[in-house]
Formats: sequence, C-alpha cells, structure tokens
Amino acid sequence: MCGIVGIVGRAPVADRLYDAMTIVQHRGQDAAGIATLDGDRMYLHRGDGLARDVFRQSDISGLHGHIGIGHVRYPTAGADRPDEAQPLYVNSPYGLALGHNGNLINSDELKQELFNTDLRHLNTDSDSEVLLNILAHEIQMQAESVELVEQLFHAVDGVHQRCKGAYAVTVLVVGKGLLAFRDPRGIRPMVLGKRRAAHGDEWMIASESVALDGLGFKLERDLRPGEAVFIDMQGRFHSYISKHAKELTPCMFEFVYFARPDSMVDDISVYKARLRMGEVLADQILSEWPDHDIDVVIPIPDTSRTAALPMAFKLGVKYREGFIKNRYIGRTFIMPGQAERKKSVRRKLNAIPLEFRNKNVLLVDDSIVRGTTSSQIIDMARDAGANKVYMASASPPVRYPNVYGIDMPAADELIANNRSIEQIRQAINADRLFYQNQDDMVRACLGKSPIHAFDTSCFDGKYVTGLSDGYLEALQRQRADNVRQARLIA
Repeated sequence: MCGIVGIVGRAPVADRLYDAMTIVQHRGQDAAGIATLDGDRMYLHRGDGLARDVFRQSDISGLHGHIGIGHVRYPTAGADRPDEAQPLYVNSPYGLALGHNGNLINSDELKQELFNTDLRHLNTDSDSEVLLNILAHEIQMQAESVELVEQLFHAVDGVHQRCKGAYAVTVLVVGKGLLAFRDPRGIRPMVLGKRRAAHGDEWMIASESVALDGLGFKLERDLRPGEAVFIDMQGRFHSYISKHAKELTPCMFEFVYFARPDSMVDDISVYKARLRMGEVLADQILSEWPDHDIDVVIPIPDTSRTAALPMAFKLGVKYREGFIKNRYIGRTFIMPGQAERKKSVRRKLNAIPLEFRNKNVLLVDDSIVRGTTSSQIIDMARDAGANKVYMASASPPVRYPNVYGIDMPAADELIANNRSIEQIRQAINADRLFYQNQDDMVRACLGKSPIHAFDTSCFDGKYVTGLSDGYLEALQRQRADNVRQARLIA
C-alpha cells in the first residue's frame, strides 16, 4: 500500500506535492519522493523515511516546474531497498517517472518477458520497476504516426493486457504531461480533483480525496476501473476507458483500515462505512449476548474509534479512551520479527488504569491480523486492573494474505488461519471474542452505493483477479519472518 499524488498546475507544484504527501503519509512511511517537470527537464528527489525526513526546504526549492508527482512508500514483499523509493525513472521513450500503489501478481513472469522479449534490464526486485518498463515498452511499440494521447492510451491497454493485480499509477512524461491510470477492477483507489486558478484550471490526482481537500481542490470523481487520463503541459484533459475494464471491485481493507476516515473512496464515505460497521457489530453482540455485563467500550487507537463509538451507544454502555498512542511508531503488523513487533506494541500504546480498574472492558479493533498486538493489548488491559477483557473486531477473521499491495504476513503467521474463533480467543487470552460478519461488513460499506462487490480476499480467499498455481506458496516463502529479516540484514 502506498500513497500517490500528482498535480498539473499553473505555478510551481513541489511545495504542494510535499503537503499532499504529508496528508497521505498514513499510506506509506518507509520512503518518499517527488519528480517534477519544467519543460523538457525532469527534477527528482527521493529517499528513505517520512516525507519530512526526506525533504528539506532546499530540496523542495530545487524541484522546478508546474507539473509533478509524489509518492510515499509502504514496503511490500521484496520492495524495501533504498533504490526502490519512488518515483522510478527510465529515460526512454521520452523519459518516464512513475509512482505506483498496488502490487502485480505476475511480476516474476513479466520479468522474464522483459529480459528475453522486450530486451529490458531490471535493477531491483520491485514490481513497480516491472510496471514502469512494461509501460515504456508498450509506448515504444506504438506507431510514431499516431497522436501522442492515443499512443499513451493504447500503451495503457497493453499494460492492462500484460499486468495482473492491483495498480493505481501516476506517470510524468517528459515534455508532454501527466498520465494516470487505474487497474481494470479498480482495486486500489484513485481520485481526480480540479481547481480554478488565475490562469486556468489546475488538476490533481491522489490516492484519497482528503489530499484534494487539504490543497483546495474540488473532488470531481474517482477514476473508473481501467480508466486512463492524460493532462498535457497546457492543462488540457483527456480520458479513456480501456477495453479491458471490468466491474469495480475495490479492496475492502481500504474501508476497514487503510483509508483516512475523512476520505471518500469510490463515492463511499469511509467515516460512515466505519460507523455502520460499529452499529451492525453491536447488533450482533446483542443478539448473541443480550444480557452482557460490559461496563465500558474502549477503542484501540486510531482506526477503530469510528466503529467503537456507535457500538457503545447501541450496547448502552460508556465509551472511554483507555489507551494513549505514541504517534511516532509505525504499523506493527508489517514489522519483521516477532521480537520487534512485541517491543513496538509496548512503545506504541500506554494504558490509563483509571479506565480499566475493576471493569469489564470491551476492546474494539478494526481487525486482528497476527494476533501479536491483540494479545499484548489484552495483557496491558489486565495489568491496568480490568476485571474481564472482551475483544471485538470490526472486520471478519483475516485468514488469507493480501496480494494486492498490503504486505500482510504469510498465511501461517495469520492468527485466524486454520483456527476457529474459540481457538483464536484462547490464543489472545480474551474472555470473549466477537468478529464482524462478512455480509454485514459489506452492507455497512455499501450504504447506498451502486457498487456490487468488493475484493474481500483477506477474509474469504476469493481473489478477484485469480491466482496462478503455486503463487500463494511462493508468497509464503517470500513473506516469512526469517526471510524478511535476512533481507533487511543484507
């Protein structure tokens, strides 16, 4: 999972790209980068860390031009080296700089194609470099007599035909403009915004609408599945729906966990979706346990707050903040190594004993992945004086790895994999455990949306793109803790 932004402005854009990247920083805290265009000259700066650590004012000042893209990286399997910070660049054709959110599930086959057939060399293990070179080759294959916009859109068709998986992509085309496109199923989010400026319209592309809000752009719409847009150096807008486009199936985990609550994703309010998740989960608890003895509902910050509040109201109990979060610790479920994750949980959260002492507490989290965090937080609640500790997950059991850009653990590291809910309860040492029903979760997200389906593969193992034989087994080996640690040491 990463955050992407792109702006075609009427004035220098580097400072605004930086601001937008800080707004979508929750989508990636591992690396950051900006590329800008000033006529036929490209400027690029990238590095490991948060945007504020990568960019000084002198770096921003050196990124000239009124067109640019920005990227914040969240490392997926195999993509965690410094030289894999994005945007990535190739010098032909034209010169292309690419930012990618998502994951290709056929990158190994594509690497062989690129080397043997397309005669292109890859320098990293990143699937984003694969995607960039596929796009570059497809542009090169277009007839020179064809108009540029048609050339680019036909090249994107070629990308859709060859690449499988999830991808929302921004591309700077040197001397030409900004190209953006979304995979045929729209698994990863991408929004389009516009703003009136002194000398004409300005355009913005982003992973989430909250980035548009922060920079004063009006949300026009989401890019459709398989859609490509091109905005040239003069600000002229072009759009194209690929013949490979399919039914929209956005990733459910965007609504459960990743997207900010103040974002609109595929015309769905993330905030309202999470409120409804809390309401239907409370209904489920009441149906299973009408004479409950819960004294207080406490969210595990931050994502679960929105769901926990209506839960407390429906259950007829108090809502309290029982944990204080250290905001300078990253997300623990993607950290390599059990020991590192355990240390991080204790550094990340601190309990307020007053809210736990002699109470029966219902802890609410957006999801339970490895269970490492959940079991430690339950222990913290007991240490703070809780009488009984119950646990509720606003999403169903996570039983399968995510293959579309969220670097979830290997299947055998997921606590729900091959375990019953009772076995999970025992493993995390909760007095009771409640999981959201999948159909209820889907209905909560949909509201009045015309979307017919989501990618819920983390929960049900049904991958909307399909998977080749042996893919999950290979992913298991790649994502195993010992492999990840060895890669970091190397």
